[in-house]
Amino acid sequence: MRTWGPSVALAAALLLPLSTPATPAVAGTRPGAASARRLPGAAPPCPNVPAPATRPPQAPPAPDPAARSIGGAALDTTGLVVPPAATAPPPVTATSWLVADLDTGAVLGGCGPHEYGAPASVQKLLLTATMLPRLDPNREVTVTAGDVAIEPGSSAVGLAEGGRYRIETIWLGLLLKSGNEAANALARLGGGPDGLAGGVRAMNAEAQHLGARQTHAVTPSGLDGPGQFTSAYDLALIARACFHEPAFRRYTVTRTARVPAQPALHEKAFQIQNDNMLLDHYPGAIGGKTGFTDLARHTYVGAAERGGRRLVVTVLGAEIPTQRGWQQGAALLDWGFGTPRDAKVGRLVEPGELDRSAAPATGAASALAGHADLGGGAAAPGARPGAGLSVAVGAVLVAGGGVLLARRRRHAAAAAMSTGPVLRGSKLPEED
Repeated sequence: MRTWGPSVALAAALLLPLSTPATPAVAGTRPGAASARRLPGAAPPCPNVPAPATRPPQAPPAPDPAARSIGGAALDTTGLVVPPAATAPPPVTATSWLVADLDTGAVLGGCGPHEYGAPASVQKLLLTATMLPRLDPNREVTVTAGDVAIEPGSSAVGLAEGGRYRIETIWLGLLLKSGNEAANALARLGGGPDGLAGGVRAMNAEAQHLGARQTHAVTPSGLDGPGQFTSAYDLALIARACFHEPAFRRYTVTRTARVPAQPALHEKAFQIQNDNMLLDHYPGAIGGKTGFTDLARHTYVGAAERGGRRLVVTVLGAEIPTQRGWQQGAALLDWGFGTPRDAKVGRLVEPGELDRSAAPATGAASALAGHADLGGGAAAPGARPGAGLSVAVGAVLVAGGGVLLARRRRHAAAAAMSTGPVLRGSKLPEED
């Protein structure tokens, strides 16, 4: 387990408003507004517990009323929304969160579920949902200089430039240790002729196909970039797609893995361990993903099974004065398992559902200031078997102007709780 030191500098971050694609209303979701209640008044603000004043300011993209009502009208709130029969959820510091049933898609409750937030490394789940069906896990590939060109001090597995690894090893490095070089490699390998840029375009097309209309990727790893955002609701859609994949379910619960030696590079083999503490401390945990950057703060996606019921929790913008991100997720999972099985405030839309109800795509490409090469466009080859082809983004995301991103120095950290071999890579808080 990692422990986190106090912040040492204040960061400022300004994301100028972005226009988002118009999203059709989902048929049959309006009546859901009457079956939910907001606690304790009309719309109490998120978070339940005030975050420290050191949290960087962030101006989100302009609200899109159509996108905010995806999954049900009751989810269009900046505050708490829970079923009438539910108890009040536990206090957490997350600025937004959501709990949903992985199997039925029922949304059990949330706090600002459609509020924008920066994803940090939980963005790697979108990369996974996009690339896992495209890449042969047994294929051996070479890691390039571009793959390992990540932000100094950010989260890394320890893959070596010029090293030869099975794609499955790279997936384990991505999901266990949140390796940013692993993210670059997988996006490049699945991105077709355009490499990493094509991989990011494919991620954005996949987000559209899943119904995650408030999600836009700029980096495959979740390292902060101008115009990159998501929501707690969207993360639940993305996580549900991941858990549909048997390979992901296997990777995400793997406790340890071995990265092989690279004799030609004089690199020894080493072991990596899973950073998701939910697996070791929450009965029934079935996986998830951690994340942290100075802009995003602590983000978390986790899932567990109890009594034949599988729930997923998504957390954005959490601070950790008393509880880490996974601990806040665990508390919310406990709350979710305590709600009646038939209680809900909305639902997770199905992959392709919004595509089918929308007008035909016009083929317009999205563009972000300074990152036009990473926006919009069609997905790379290799659609998921039986799921149909992802529809290209049919609207334009336009940056409102230049973007100022001043980042504060990362927190200091202490090593903790690992009884296994010493791991390669940074032991500092992952800035991913």
